[in-house]
Amino acid sequence: MNILFNGQSTQTTCVYLKDVLLEHHIDLYAVATALNGDFVPRSLYATTELMEGARIEVLSPMQGG
Repeated sequence: MNILFNGQSTQTTCVYLKDVLLEHHIDLYAVATALNGDFVPRSLYATTELMEGARIEVLSPMQGG
């Protein structure tokens, strides 16, 4: 299926959010994730299903001040 991952169009065979994050070598415990503009709690990554055209945004915390 075709999805947008951090603004980049990509193809995946993954069905669940957790799997597509792992496919992109994302550390599940070091990011916040939104699907179609809605925050997804880490506890739901494994059960959140993806659909054609899904928009996934992955944000990493930044340190500094």
